[in-house]
Amino acid sequence: MIELEGVPELIDPVMVAAFEGWNDAGDAASTAVAHLEREWKGEVFAALDAEDYYDFQVNRPTVFMDGGVRKITWPTTRLSVVRVGGDKPRDLVLVRGIEPSMRWRSFCNELLGFAHELGVELVVVLGALLGDTPHTRPVPVSGVTSDPDLAERMDLEETKYEGPTGIVGVLQEACTHAGVPAVSLWAAVPHYVSQPPNPKATLALLNRLEDLLDLRIPQGELPEDARAWQVGVDQLAAEDSEVAEYVQTLEEARDTAELPEASGEAIAREFERYLRRRDVGPPAPGGHATADGGEGGSFLRDSPAGPAGPAGRNRPPRPDTSGGPREGDGDEDEGDGSQD
Repeated sequence: MIELEGVPELIDPVMVAAFEGWNDAGDAASTAVAHLEREWKGEVFAALDAEDYYDFQVNRPTVFMDGGVRKITWPTTRLSVVRVGGDKPRDLVLVRGIEPSMRWRSFCNELLGFAHELGVELVVVLGALLGDTPHTRPVPVSGVTSDPDLAERMDLEETKYEGPTGIVGVLQEACTHAGVPAVSLWAAVPHYVSQPPNPKATLALLNRLEDLLDLRIPQGELPEDARAWQVGVDQLAAEDSEVAEYVQTLEEARDTAELPEASGEAIAREFERYLRRRDVGPPAPGGHATADGGEGGSFLRDSPAGPAGPAGRNRPPRPDTSGGPREGDGDEDEGDGSQD
């Protein structure tokens, strides 16, 4: 561990982590933590030594010019802290980096060592997976944990996933063995339009984190970006009748599955969020995890556009409906699956 500054004294700290790579479809999870850092002006106080955990032929360093001086940025994982104000201020320890190439157990033990030193009371790991979910519907976000008591207290699912896992799953298991309460939140990203960014999935993760921690997260430009992203995908789908038909099939399956669950609980949660925002006012590479634990890629292969997402790209190839990941195959558990 390379300490960049002295370790701060924190108030009721919660660690929120996300890692680029297999656990981060559409870059939705890592972008969510980056959003928290930006909106709350996070101060980096520590970084993991890149030499210990990264293969630089897989995650290459980048060169940049700083005032005429040539410098190198190394791939790593950094820790920052933000203070959330309000009636009951608390601190968030934000962990953002890249899934390590090696020594995962040592990587997790190092993070947990800092969590223990900082008095972290809860670890929340954000992730995103590829699933059979239509881009026109709200992004499904699963909240899962290995702790039965925590699942009951925070209205989460208990993990039952078995299969391939990533650093999110290893960190979740390390937390369990260390006696640190841990939760993972997983957003399902449409597998037919998985090219980053996906502001709609990022916003869904942040909304779920709000509910979990009972705090208000400033949304910035995310709602506008999410709407622009959906308009862009709508336009692409409209250009190809087979893509449009496929999306309609996903919509029908989703609506049928959710119809019995259209209770007042979800409506009440959204209304509570609305009231909270109204009362408080504005404050200052590779494949990805899929719903069945495998890997998936993007149907959109062009270079990323801006916040509006895929608008302006060539239209997507026809979707492969023969054997892709399925939204019902343990979607919620895969969220946890990256925990196992």
